[in-house]
Amino acid sequence: MRSRSHARVLITLAGVTLLTGLAAAQTPDPGLTRFFQAYLDEAFALRPLDATRLGDHRFDRQLEDLSAPARARWQEHNRRTLAALPKAVDYARLPRPDQVDYEILRHELTKSLWLAENTDPFADDPRVYNDYINDSIYLLLAQSSLPAETNIANAIARLAHIPRVLEAARANLRHPPRAHTETAIRQNRGAVAFFERDLFELAGSTPQLAALRQVAAPVAAALRQYQSFLENDLRPRATGDWRLGRERFARKLELELDAGLTADEVLAAAQAEFDRVSRDMYVIARQLWSRYHPRQPLPPDDPEGRRTTITRVLHAIAQHHSTAATVLDDVRQTVAEAKAFIAAHDLLRLPDPDRCQIIEMPEFQRGNSTAYMNSPPPLDPHASGFYAVSPPPADWDADRVKSYFEEYNHQMLHILTIHEAYPGHYVQLEYANRVPSLIRRVLGSGTYIEGWAVYTEQTLLDQGYRDGDLALRLTQLKFYLRAVTNALLDHRMHCTAMTDDEALDLLIRQAFQSEGEARLKVIRAQQSSVQLSTYFVGRLAHYRLRQEIQRELGDAFELGRYHEAVLAPGPVPVKYLPELVRQRLQQPR
Repeated sequence: MRSRSHARVLITLAGVTLLTGLAAAQTPDPGLTRFFQAYLDEAFALRPLDATRLGDHRFDRQLEDLSAPARARWQEHNRRTLAALPKAVDYARLPRPDQVDYEILRHELTKSLWLAENTDPFADDPRVYNDYINDSIYLLLAQSSLPAETNIANAIARLAHIPRVLEAARANLRHPPRAHTETAIRQNRGAVAFFERDLFELAGSTPQLAALRQVAAPVAAALRQYQSFLENDLRPRATGDWRLGRERFARKLELELDAGLTADEVLAAAQAEFDRVSRDMYVIARQLWSRYHPRQPLPPDDPEGRRTTITRVLHAIAQHHSTAATVLDDVRQTVAEAKAFIAAHDLLRLPDPDRCQIIEMPEFQRGNSTAYMNSPPPLDPHASGFYAVSPPPADWDADRVKSYFEEYNHQMLHILTIHEAYPGHYVQLEYANRVPSLIRRVLGSGTYIEGWAVYTEQTLLDQGYRDGDLALRLTQLKFYLRAVTNALLDHRMHCTAMTDDEALDLLIRQAFQSEGEARLKVIRAQQSSVQLSTYFVGRLAHYRLRQEIQRELGDAFELGRYHEAVLAPGPVPVKYLPELVRQRLQQPR
């Protein structure tokens, strides 16, 4: 990297012990680090938004060239880097932790090349362009730790490149699937509102406001024309098949998850877990039955009666929920409660300082999720993190709003906060930002990341969060069943001829999801592949490792120490966790 960015990375590394209490880790191999930094230098010049997302602000005034020849250069860069890696770095001479980094980089380059050769989102998914339109500006003003005037100046410069993104979209998009196109249409309406109104509220009171308005006006006008293109040109030819197919799905899953499991092994494990969790839910629901349905007999103990018992108890729990006016305050309360519990029970040491902000999800980012965690990026860890919560859109009718809040009721908000923030994504990614390895910080495993968040849900309840409330436990199991069902849905929708009706039956009748949530999940499964499996596969790896090590250590096992040992290596592919966690546990906490 150039000297300014390199200095920023070194400053980050110096804060490992102070911010997380972790013992000093082995210094990464300098040759491998230099090689990866050189790769990032060239990659960021080709893909400025990637640099911004990761917290490197050298290219914040620029934006990607998304033409086909430019994107071909991205892959040529990856191909050259993969070929150069064994010549530049002697794998056999590296200590084992650096060999892991080497393998992570090699795998990432291999995966990127396969994806480029076997998928083409720039032709098949109009949602891709929304990131370059919206996030490219939003992240500068909402998250970057640079001075506000610098961020606004960079945004003004970058805005000039957005019409070129729209031109590329028109040129590249062919016959995308209908589901992808409809979401892009909805999100672009939010983008128009962002550039006409929300952008200026985000920028605040500044002498640069007039200049910002001047460059934003033609962008908003261009987006209105782009909306017409999406609705009147692209939508009629949105006839593409979203199914990946068995062969490509299997290979993509192995590459993306990098967990040492095949697609068929994941499917079998998920089906077995689905059956187990369903049985556990019935055991708890029958204990709660009389609380919510006094003087009513428990339904018969047969498959249909068990489903009825669970469904009716969950429905009763769901009646205690937030409103659009209270949901953000309710989430803030769950955050305070979760943080206090984690500290009191020494489940791990929380990040200090805490930079997590709870915000209302911006309209242009709303689509198919209720909440997300946008943690401080690895190359700018002093930036803010956002736990974003999405109230129902203003154009929803009363019945749809009611269903939404019943699904994300008061009990579910606690599980959501555990997953997204404390001790889930926010805490884990704050730890990750202090890992010495640049490769691990930048190339974090989604399977590890999502698996950790799902693992923490049950863990907090097992340790007594909210005093063993069975309603919360049943809700947690429902949420976990969703993660298990994600893997089943992911496989069946892309590898078989599973229909939307069959998918809805699985989600609503068998997995107890609301109809609104289920319909969004079907759309999400159509719009993605493999990512829905990361939750279950990652949780499975985290849970199994916890059981193994706890059994090995016996009475010497300390939960807080173990959790910090899991977080210490950073978000590595889960297949590396057993060796790295055992190594870390040999060191002082």
